[in-house]
Amino acid sequence: MDPVTAHTPNPNHLSGEQRGSQQRRTLLRVALSVALGGFLMGFDASVISGVVGFIRTEFSLSDWQLGWAVGSLTLTATLGMLAAGPLSDRLGRRAVLVMAGALYALSALASALAVDLTTFVVARMIGGLGVGASLIVGPMYLAEIAPAKSRGRLVSLNQLNIVIGISAAFFSNYLLLQLAQSSSSWVAWLHLDSAPWRWMLAVEVFPALLFFLALWFVPQSPRWLIMRGREQEAGEVLAMMYAPEEVTTQVAQIRESLASDQARTSTPVSALFGRSIRWLLVIALALAILQQITGINAVFFYAPMIFEQSGLSTDAAFLQAALVGLTNLVFTLLAMALIDRLGRRPLLLGGMAGIALSMGILAWGFGQASYSLSTERVQSMALPAEVSTLLTSPSTQSQAAFQSETELRAYLTETLGAERAGTHGNDIVKAAAELNSGLIVFAILFFVASFAISIGPVMWVMLSELFPLSVRGLAVSLAGFVNSSVSFLVQLLFPVQLSSLGSSTTFLIYGAFGLIGFLFVARYVPETRQKSLEELSIALQRRHSD
Repeated sequence: MDPVTAHTPNPNHLSGEQRGSQQRRTLLRVALSVALGGFLMGFDASVISGVVGFIRTEFSLSDWQLGWAVGSLTLTATLGMLAAGPLSDRLGRRAVLVMAGALYALSALASALAVDLTTFVVARMIGGLGVGASLIVGPMYLAEIAPAKSRGRLVSLNQLNIVIGISAAFFSNYLLLQLAQSSSSWVAWLHLDSAPWRWMLAVEVFPALLFFLALWFVPQSPRWLIMRGREQEAGEVLAMMYAPEEVTTQVAQIRESLASDQARTSTPVSALFGRSIRWLLVIALALAILQQITGINAVFFYAPMIFEQSGLSTDAAFLQAALVGLTNLVFTLLAMALIDRLGRRPLLLGGMAGIALSMGILAWGFGQASYSLSTERVQSMALPAEVSTLLTSPSTQSQAAFQSETELRAYLTETLGAERAGTHGNDIVKAAAELNSGLIVFAILFFVASFAISIGPVMWVMLSELFPLSVRGLAVSLAGFVNSSVSFLVQLLFPVQLSSLGSSTTFLIYGAFGLIGFLFVARYVPETRQKSLEELSIALQRRHSD
């Protein structure tokens, strides 16, 4: 018997009202404990946004190296996602989440102590394994314990915790940056003034340990227990969260689903390409790609850098990045309130339209910018003497005005050489920019709001709903693998895109993908709300096998 259920009071000894209240509290406690993995995923992924500027200088990184330092976590997250579903079918959902908690703590400590790019990347890769596991198994577990009428909200709880983690990382970065400017002796003693980025990474150790400990008080998934032939234990777990008559119904539905799907603890990949499953897989993979290819992690992971490109100071850029996190949180809460009322499709359609429009505004805003390298402006930049000399010589000052970012970057490469232009180009571009920074801030917040109310949480809810139990672990892992692979490419290429294509073209590309996503959702994506997982599985397979 599971140690959690073994020490849980028998709900049958309570009155009906007391039993219902206890079951709701138990369901909420378990859901919050599991969703804490989402908080760590959001924190671990977005804390890098405050670190990129520091490690670029600390380790003398090129655009490609910076993209690699940022994207390395996501690269191993793809491996974690690919393995997490099948591994959770073998060992159990809870066991995989416990391992993820340990990986988060180890990664946070090791990355904070990194002495070069290699050790930093290895540490981030360790955390990526935890990200991949928790991102797949957390929503899967929540979907398997949730009643059909509230499944959307409970699964979205994981996404809510992700955005809380993102917000916490942005605010933590901003506060640590402010503390680093203090003259207090303890700031110098902790080396916070000289290396604030190390503390930005280290603070994650504390929530990681909390997650690790909380999981020991979480029961096994009842669906996983029935897959393993442990129906009595599954009934005991369900009794902690459902009324007695509902427990019998739930067990029967799960058993019937397993029998009809010929579910096995090890499902071959070929099962995903059967006639009744493959169209569901196409929908799932399309949603997984759309969530990332519209540029959300370019914004989350490089937010201060983007704001600095619009002419804001470093402090102001970090503050605006914190506002991005707050916007993400507010609109994710709104999505949770609406997802089981309006349904999945209306949120997806509205959000994808907003993504396309906001990215179009962002592209236009950067496209209207002009750039100036007057002697006064160059001298105000913290540039090496040889670079300042080259940019302020009479021959170069005759060409000091530029109509686009790409024109300026080409000029810098010609004047400074490729190596110097790569090292100092971003700092020069952000100092030289003359554009409507208010419009840029509005467009980014509009984009984040559109994402957070739609494809952000809805994709994960739908991944947990589309597939029958026999292939759910494998299918969700594959979709998560594709999602994370696209995210890695976005993170890796974003600094290079900014340097080679410019901000306007880069964001225009993201907007085009948003428009394609809107058209795909309108034509192909079904509504899945307020149906049990078993009912939904049968209906969707019948629909797409015709």
